[in-house]
Amino acid sequence: MKWVLLFLLLSGSFSLHATVTPNSLFSDHIVLQRGVSVPIWGTATSDESVTVTLAGQNVQTQAKDGQWMVKLKPLPVGGPYTLTIQGSNRVTIADVLVGDVWIASGQSNMERQLGPREGQKLIDNWEQERDAAHYPQIRQYALTKNYAPAPVSDTYHEWVVCSPETVSDFTAVGYFFARDLYETYKVPMGIILTAYGGSPAQNWMSREALNATPELRKLVEDYDKSLQYEPNTVSSLNKKMEPLWAKYRADSLQAVQEQRLLPKRPVQPYHMQQGQYVSGLYHGMLKPLIPYAIKGVIWYQGENNAGQAKLYQTLFPALIAQWRSEWQQGMFPFLFVQIAPFKMMPPEIREAQLISLKKTRNTAMVVTTDCGDANDIHPTNKKPVGERLSRAAKVLAYGQKMEYSGPIYESMRIQGNQVVLTFSHTGKGLTALGDSLKGFTIAGADQPFVPAEARIQGKTVVVSSEKVRNPVAVRYGWTQVPDVNLYNQEGLPASPFRTDATNE
Repeated sequence: MKWVLLFLLLSGSFSLHATVTPNSLFSDHIVLQRGVSVPIWGTATSDESVTVTLAGQNVQTQAKDGQWMVKLKPLPVGGPYTLTIQGSNRVTIADVLVGDVWIASGQSNMERQLGPREGQKLIDNWEQERDAAHYPQIRQYALTKNYAPAPVSDTYHEWVVCSPETVSDFTAVGYFFARDLYETYKVPMGIILTAYGGSPAQNWMSREALNATPELRKLVEDYDKSLQYEPNTVSSLNKKMEPLWAKYRADSLQAVQEQRLLPKRPVQPYHMQQGQYVSGLYHGMLKPLIPYAIKGVIWYQGENNAGQAKLYQTLFPALIAQWRSEWQQGMFPFLFVQIAPFKMMPPEIREAQLISLKKTRNTAMVVTTDCGDANDIHPTNKKPVGERLSRAAKVLAYGQKMEYSGPIYESMRIQGNQVVLTFSHTGKGLTALGDSLKGFTIAGADQPFVPAEARIQGKTVVVSSEKVRNPVAVRYGWTQVPDVNLYNQEGLPASPFRTDATNE
């Protein structure tokens, strides 16, 4: 596919209508989704006839307004194949596998690669994991971070085959997730990494979707008001990027001619209102992927919405709904990570994620109370995070019968001076990791919460305190850095929770 890049560079533009060109998602080493209709698209001269051939299928279409798309019938697991696209020119894409494709998205804890990253601690055992990464049927397509003022159509990247030489640049969580699934099912795995550190969820949604929900409309209104103080921000930013893109094209052309590694693409600088840049990542890092056929999504985000926890209860389910609506692949699994313990992460953001789980069908939440770092927002223990996401996928995406979640609080009843808590996802039973349960507090009406004694009774937990004769509420792990130890016997930790309702 290097000739495609060369032609784009020579054209001086990233809009190509002179020859048939596939979107860069369709490049050597690609993984296509099995078992569903597979869209393939790109650009061409208007009215040009385009024929796509793969694994015995031949599908023809005609370009309209410089764009074309075909849909292949569902494919079984297989490969490597050669994909050909024929118009006035012929494009050949090699080493095509058919398996499962997962979107890996969110902010820095999903973005974080397996290998070293400046300013962050090393991922646990990363060198051993790197050296053992002989998985040619696991591939990654990673997008460059890009805030865009309007939707973009292509990101101009390529698929990378997993090996000890390449895996250091794979998302750590995504790699551990894909590896565990591959080891179980021996099916090719494709990870499309689209993550941006420090991004709030509203950046990953369209303005239309935000405006459609009354509680979220204010996010758009506030952003638009912020631009009144610098009305030419977007145009000024684009002007600053023009010489950077010109240099990139010149350097890339020289690199192709000299058969050297391509330079890094320019990264759009942070907007002055980056933390509230509504829809910027939806435009630049999500829209270019739709409607690529996928199995589902893994998501690790929420840190940058910690100050909007109440709003996140609406925002996150709305994001999931919009993504599913735009992809038009039904209620695909959306698996997400609950924020890990950190001294600046309030418990309300974990509660918002728990509420989102209960609101939204075909989702799973990975609890990470045992994978955090009180002093580092980027914990280094990423392997269990990826493997717990994989466990959830095995049930929700692959139909395996097993417990996939830690205990989730469901209800309470008061018995004298005790509170009896019931849970879903108790698995083979509840257990305390250690001598006795910890992390529970209890309160009566108009009384402060105090440390409580808690014991497992069957599949319930009984909580009490000598200081509270008439209890009305219980909390578990309700702090920035929970010190907790309630698990099910499958080894999955319980989510922090509180039984008392709040309007905060």
